[in-house]
Amino acid sequence: MLNLVFMGTPDFAVPTLESLLAWPGGRVVAVITAPDRPAGRGQQLQASAVKVAALAHGLPVLQPTNLKSPEFQAELKTYAADLQVVVAFRMLPEAVWSMPRLGSINVHASLLPQYRGAAPINWALMHGDTETGVTSFFLRHEIDTGNLILQDRVPIAPEDDFGSLYAKLKVAGAALARRSVEAIAAGTAPSIPQAPRADLRPAPKIQKETGRLDFSRPAAELVNWVRGLSPIPAAFATLPDGRLLKIFRAQVQVPEADTPLPTPGSWASDGRHFLRVATADGWLDLLDVQLEGKKRMPVKELLLGFKLAR
Repeated sequence: MLNLVFMGTPDFAVPTLESLLAWPGGRVVAVITAPDRPAGRGQQLQASAVKVAALAHGLPVLQPTNLKSPEFQAELKTYAADLQVVVAFRMLPEAVWSMPRLGSINVHASLLPQYRGAAPINWALMHGDTETGVTSFFLRHEIDTGNLILQDRVPIAPEDDFGSLYAKLKVAGAALARRSVEAIAAGTAPSIPQAPRADLRPAPKIQKETGRLDFSRPAAELVNWVRGLSPIPAAFATLPDGRLLKIFRAQVQVPEADTPLPTPGSWASDGRHFLRVATADGWLDLLDVQLEGKKRMPVKELLLGFKLAR
C-alpha cells in the first residue's frame, strides 16, 4: 500500500483528493495546502477548499508559507510518502518534489506540452480551441515540462465558458490522477519526454488588463475571449460615459450587406433589445453583462434602466 501526500488548494483539486481517498491501493497520509487567507467583506480568514475536504476526512493538514523552510521539509519527511500528487498548487522546490521514493506527479488541465502555465483552461477557450484535456506528468525543475504519464482528451463545446470547462476538467483530472497512481503502483506507468514543438502557446496567469476587450479584433475572436474569462475574472469594456461593463456572454452580429462598417469600438443600442459594439469585421452583441455597482443581468434587463451615452 502506497503512502500518498496530496498537495492542492482550490476546489479544482478536491475531486482528485476524494478519488485518492477511495483508492484501496494507497492511503493519503497528509495534505499540503495554502495558508488560510482573508476573504469577503469582513476579511475573515478562509480555509482553502482542499483544507476543508481534508479536515472532513480527518487528515493531517500542513499549510507552509515557505516550501523551502527546513522545518516544513523535516515535518514533511516524517510522513514517509512513497508518492506525492499535486493539483493546482505552487511550484515545488526540488528538495520537496524529489523527496518520495517514487517522486511527485502533477495533474495539469491541458494536453501538455500545449498551454504550460497557470491558466490553461482560460487560454484554450480564448484561442477558440475545440479540444483540450488533462495530463499527468512527473515533476522536474522547469514548470510543466516533466515526463508525461497519461492524457485524456476533452472536447470543448461551443457553449462552454471557463466555468463549465473548469467543471468538466476537474472531474476528468480526478479520474486521470487515479489511473496514473494505479499505474505507478503497478510499475507500468509510462514516462515519456515532452517533444519540442513550434506551435506551443503559453498559459500565463490572467492579469486584470487581460480582460479588456480590444475591438480592433474580429468579433469571433472577442466572443472566445469572453468565453475564456467568464464568469471570472470576466472580460470588460469601458462605456462611452466612462463606466466599466463586465461581459459574460456575447455573440457575433453579422452586419447587413452593403452596410458600411462603423469605427471599431463604436457603441450602438436600440434602448430595448440590444447593446453592441463595432469590431474589425462587424458587431459584437452583448448578451449577459454587469454594470459597475450592479448585479450581473441579461442585456435586455440592463436596458430597462440604462441609456447609452453618445
